[in-house]
Amino acid sequence: MESRARVLLLSALLLGLTGCASLHWPWSRDRDNAAAEEPVSAAEEEAAANAPPPKVIEPVVERRKVKVNKIDAENIELGGYYGALSIEDFGTNPVYGIRAAYHVTEDIFFEANFGRSRAGRTSFETLGGNVQLLTDAERRFTYYNLSLGYNLLPGEVYIGRNLAMNSALYVLGGIGSTKFAGDQRFSVNFGAGYRVLPTDWLAIHVDVQDVVFQSDLLGRDKLTNNFAAHLGATVFF
Repeated sequence: MESRARVLLLSALLLGLTGCASLHWPWSRDRDNAAAEEPVSAAEEEAAANAPPPKVIEPVVERRKVKVNKIDAENIELGGYYGALSIEDFGTNPVYGIRAAYHVTEDIFFEANFGRSRAGRTSFETLGGNVQLLTDAERRFTYYNLSLGYNLLPGEVYIGRNLAMNSALYVLGGIGSTKFAGDQRFSVNFGAGYRVLPTDWLAIHVDVQDVVFQSDLLGRDKLTNNFAAHLGATVFF
């Protein structure tokens, strides 16, 4: 009988606690909603408006410094060259000379050349033994010309990561005179070259040209093509 009374008391106590929890839950929810709907004061709004914006992290990129050589202010270019000249029917021989140029604009220039070489022996002379078509003095090949040049592709050439040099691919053509085999001949020349400036006053040239003139040295009149390849250097002043 006593145990049954204890069971009844415990059951009543549990029912009472459950009822309190059910009565407490709606009140707690209403209290939370009221706290969320509580108005924000003016001071809090002003503080939020004056708050600094979030800091943006900018990427740090180190710029590479490239040294670019500029052409000197002067327009006159003077220097020399050395190379090889293929004289038609007389083999290929060394050639040397001087060049002078005047730059009218950044793209257009005039150039004068004076070159000298010496002709070798023809195949007929080589096979004929003691046959000599020309004397030693007549084998001297001398030419000079005046050309008009145009810079087709001015730009830069890079050496490593920190050095850039001005450069230009150019074409030229002109007229002149050639003395060979005792005769002075009117000649036409044309060609192309590449110019690089290691400094603002020095230029390195690599060029090829064809010197064309009329010749009847070997018994028939014909146009002879005489190709020359030069490596030279000039200075601006």
